[in-house]
Amino acid sequence: MRYYIISGEASGDLHGSNLVKQIRSADTKAEIRGFGGDLMEKAGTVLARHYKQMSFMGFIEVLFNLRKIFNNLNYCKQDITAFKPDALIFIDFSGFNLRVAQWAKTQGFKTHYYITPQIWASRENRITKIKNSIDHLYVILPFEPDFYAKHQVNVNFVGHPLIDAIQQYKRTAEAKETPKKPLIVLLPGSRKQEIKKMLPIMSSVCNAPDEYEYIVAGASHIEKAFYESHLKKSIEVRFNQTYDLLEQAHAALVTSGTATLETALFKVPQVVCYKANALTYFIAKQIIDLKYISLVNIILDREAVTELIQNKLTTRNLSRALAAVLDSTKRAQLSKDYAELEKSLGHEGASERAAKLIIEKTKQQLNSSTTLSD
Repeated sequence: MRYYIISGEASGDLHGSNLVKQIRSADTKAEIRGFGGDLMEKAGTVLARHYKQMSFMGFIEVLFNLRKIFNNLNYCKQDITAFKPDALIFIDFSGFNLRVAQWAKTQGFKTHYYITPQIWASRENRITKIKNSIDHLYVILPFEPDFYAKHQVNVNFVGHPLIDAIQQYKRTAEAKETPKKPLIVLLPGSRKQEIKKMLPIMSSVCNAPDEYEYIVAGASHIEKAFYESHLKKSIEVRFNQTYDLLEQAHAALVTSGTATLETALFKVPQVVCYKANALTYFIAKQIIDLKYISLVNIILDREAVTELIQNKLTTRNLSRALAAVLDSTKRAQLSKDYAELEKSLGHEGASERAAKLIIEKTKQQLNSSTTLSD
């Protein structure tokens, strides 16, 4: 069967790659094409476009890149039409994917959404678009089935794919040399806009000489010089080693996003940071209805990890928050919180469960179409 997958950022590329592996394992004749990144390509996807050409953060940045976004949308539609997939699979990246999904439904393509839009956080009225354009939904957060049930939408809870990714890493990781000093990892995000905002403040609390070692976890598609230009101090940047660093980390400073959950699943005490363009943040505050910004706190429904958002993200505040997570009392409490979090996310096998459901539903649809044409 033919599968077309669309992901638009680093986390989607990671989850998409694991989904591709499971699809190819269960359907050995699978033909897979789509939008993604290096990991999806390595797993066996023929890339139509790399996500680094599509990733824009914030309302202002989107406005300045509207031409590129519409060009990507048009190219995506043309490519899907030419490929004629049996299953069209969306992974997160809701602004782009919901637009493609609405068009795809009018063209008769069968649509699947894996890692669904976070409409429980903002613009809940998008449920109408989802109902009208998505045939099957596969959710990964424990509270999402109840949320969708409230809107009379049936979903499949498959568990969180980060459990898969991290367990797979731990099974295959080679032994690493123990750092000479306790390691504090800086994760400033995977987009240039994030790095530009976060890294100067994060690096400003990295005191040297000190009893700790500091390393920046770099995203492979961002050039080293860009990181170095936004560092307040001389700190090493390592690429493609995020999990290696988290495996050995004593603490972490993390830009809000998927990385907060990854850090928690590695049991690393963290401080969550976020700062955006002032206008972007103002607009976001008008449409996002959440008590917390990090997935750790959202899932646990309490402030387990400290969040420093916008004007609260200062060198002074971050220095205090970092000192707190280095204290044994805070670390012991976080250990309990992380254990509760992991238990709520389900067992390993999310990617496999999602792949099997997608294949099963696609076969049923194909068989039904064949029967009707006979």
